[in-house]
Amino acid sequence: MKDHRRLGRELGLFGTDPLIGAGLPYWLPAGAAVRQALEEYVADVEQRAGYQRVYSPVLGKRELYELSGHWEHYRDDMFPPMRLGGGPDGRPDGEEVVLRPSLCPHHALIYRSRERSYRELPLRIAELGGMYRAELSGVLGGLTRVRAIQLNDAHVFCTLEQVAGEALAALRLIREAYAAMGLAAARYRLSLPGPGAKYVRDPELWRRAGALLEQALAAAGIDYEAEEGEAAFYGPKIDVQVLDAAGREATLSTVQVDFHQPARFGLAYVGADGGRHRPVMVHRSVVGSAERAVAQLVEVHQGAFPPWLAPVQAVVLPVGEAEAAPAEALLRRCVAAGLRAELVGPERGTLGARVRGARLAPYQVVVGAREAAGGAAALRLRDGRRPAPLPAAEAVARMAAAVAARRPELWPDEGEAAV
Repeated sequence: MKDHRRLGRELGLFGTDPLIGAGLPYWLPAGAAVRQALEEYVADVEQRAGYQRVYSPVLGKRELYELSGHWEHYRDDMFPPMRLGGGPDGRPDGEEVVLRPSLCPHHALIYRSRERSYRELPLRIAELGGMYRAELSGVLGGLTRVRAIQLNDAHVFCTLEQVAGEALAALRLIREAYAAMGLAAARYRLSLPGPGAKYVRDPELWRRAGALLEQALAAAGIDYEAEEGEAAFYGPKIDVQVLDAAGREATLSTVQVDFHQPARFGLAYVGADGGRHRPVMVHRSVVGSAERAVAQLVEVHQGAFPPWLAPVQAVVLPVGEAEAAPAEALLRRCVAAGLRAELVGPERGTLGARVRGARLAPYQVVVGAREAAGGAAALRLRDGRRPAPLPAAEAVARMAAAVAARRPELWPDEGEAAV
């Protein structure tokens, strides 16, 4: 099993450059295609689950993070403040802004931007947003530990009675996403506070938040292990742990309950009784950061991605020059159907060599003299199966349907004969 850094180079997914800096990878077209497909999927499932999408800036004034508690509890992992607006004599008398280490303070302010009613709750807001962490160079590695992070993040503002249900719904979304991506959780961890000053000191709130997460885990029928010292500074969390190709464990997805930040930001809603009440904040990430999610996909699938995530989904292979024109027409059909497709012609080698070169693509479409004459397509699936020849339009439609299903399976009809 190759790790994602080696595969990233071999497959042209991402790269790094010392002039950009450590922990700051760039995405090449093939890797960007995987990431974009993943981001679109997450946006779709969140929309169906009742989330509203927002955008917020990657910078905030230092005072924002002092208010949220990040400056007190998380400062060592943040980039230094940038001072703006110095006077003409160069004195640093302007405001300080900080690259954000998380999205939750911005989302708290979005909630606070107007009066809220209990009728609006649960209010679910989601963002695929950038954040930055000053990771030490010794812990950086590929896409799994980076300094510039694109996080799939969401926050649910709800009543106390709604918390367990929202946490349960988040766990179900995570399971649905893992099934679509062909991933499996190694274990679920209930992360609790440990000793030290890193955590907000309010034992009763920690106890209540932990009990709500335990309730959600029980309702989902999920076995878990409780561990001290792994919580966020503001509250306990459920961590979904995955294993890489070397068997190393990492957190991919999270669900967290937070009483602390709603209090710090003075969040409120008007209840049915006309009084003002404080909401609870449920943090959740279905796939974690785009970087770590793609790294996990690369390591688990070794480049043979589920059809909907594959950088190239269909490779059209004309047997010879005589089939070039019908092969190009078939390629145009594939692209028009929304498939990421390319044509690899005989100038690139023998048919056998081209088939081997396309081994990671879910679908290889061979166009020989018989197919060209009959307007058909001979499909080869990545797993070696060869479905019966189909009219070109039907073959394209079935490939497109398999991709649109966003499942790990290559072909809907498992009864086709294999070679």
